[in-house]
Amino acid sequence: MVVIRRLTDRHRAYTGIFLRGEPPRIFPTSDMEHGRILQIYKQDRHYADIVNDFSEYAIGSDAPLPAAPAAAAERPPP
Repeated sequence: MVVIRRLTDRHRAYTGIFLRGEPPRIFPTSDMEHGRILQIYKQDRHYADIVNDFSEYAIGSDAPLPAAPAAAAERPPP
């Protein structure tokens, strides 16, 4: 699975591409370049059979988020 994140500091913006088992790849990008990278990796909207932020977190839909597992709900607060 590919994870793509926008990273910023006080002076620059970066795109980070993270693949399991590989070192992270972080490089400076503009907003337009970052948006194009997201399009290439199909992170611009929900697609059938593609797991991305839009499917994982129901971004842009009225569907409720998946419920927490029952074991987590039964734990007493710390």
